[in-house]
Amino acid sequence: MEESLLRTLTPTVIGVLVRRGADFAAAEDAVQDALVEAVRVWPDDPPRDPKGWLVTVAWRKFLDAARADASRRHREERAEGEPVPGAGEEVDDTLQLYFLCAHPSLTPASAVALTLRAVGGLTTRQIAQAYLVPEATMAQRISRAKRTVAGVRFNQPGDVATVLRVLYLVFNEGYSGDVDLAAEAIRLTRQLAARVDHEEVAGLLALMLLHHARRPARTGSDGRLVPLAEQDRGLWDTRLIAEGVDVLQAALARDRLGEFQAQAAVAALHADARTAEETDWVQIVEWYDELVRLTGSPVARLNRAVAVGEADGPRAGLAALAELDPGLPRHTAVAAYLRERDGDLVTAARLYAEAARSASSLPERDHLTRQAARLNAKLRA
Repeated sequence: MEESLLRTLTPTVIGVLVRRGADFAAAEDAVQDALVEAVRVWPDDPPRDPKGWLVTVAWRKFLDAARADASRRHREERAEGEPVPGAGEEVDDTLQLYFLCAHPSLTPASAVALTLRAVGGLTTRQIAQAYLVPEATMAQRISRAKRTVAGVRFNQPGDVATVLRVLYLVFNEGYSGDVDLAAEAIRLTRQLAARVDHEEVAGLLALMLLHHARRPARTGSDGRLVPLAEQDRGLWDTRLIAEGVDVLQAALARDRLGEFQAQAAVAALHADARTAEETDWVQIVEWYDELVRLTGSPVARLNRAVAVGEADGPRAGLAALAELDPGLPRHTAVAAYLRERDGDLVTAARLYAEAARSASSLPERDHLTRQAARLNAKLRA
């Protein structure tokens, strides 16, 4: 099989799918799946018409993905958009699919990427953004994962840690992305908590509930993003907050701290503050110290810099930020916020505008643009 032939045919096949009604991103994903199938099949059974074969298989892959997406949306509609308190329903096939895609033959990172694409309903672009890698890199990772599991029997479920990572990323995309998957992630995590007695499962469930409780206040009536400090806390769902805190306290009492429990503890401290000014930033910094110790995550370090800026002043926050890679997503936005708090409005306005240009979502871009405009107006006054 000539790899050059596949590369040559790829744009043509994508174009055929787009003309048939697929959007460009879905067409790219379907063709990528078809190329993986070609790599597996063509050496032993080369087609007479490579282009026709790729079009047929890619179109079938697109239809399968569209049906899977429709099925997922139907499950979300049945869930009525909001999680209900208490134990989850009896475990269904969806959660089992998460375990099967987390196959032991895959690395955890590959298993997560494959599951998000095949079961979670996320696009390659969304997964790449979650992992902070280029889309092409993530496409290759998913392709390698598919080649690895091609022909294997899916009778060895993966581990809980990998499934938790998938659910966490699905929830994050549902909470802040273009596709609403948050309620479905909570539903599945409830099921997992009923099935597995594990403190990190409880920690993830608590984290989801505490974040989801703030969701009604995250956007204004005009669709604009509302920062945490400016949110109407009267809109927060106190029922979900109470449940999340109870689940978290039970997990922490087992004295086996994990990253999801630490994140949930930060969320609980935010939920406990009656006003933004009453937030216990000192404790939040301590929890971020634990999270950094557990994970070394650059995102955790970035969030810690914000917390340090609140607890010890903006210059301390800027010093913590200076230790991080400037290319980290949201780094520029955090720098703008801390510069503004330090009184450097000129630099803050420039950084807000710069951060807006690289924002990953329209609401975030709009918010950062407005922040830049607000400061520029103040400087002109």
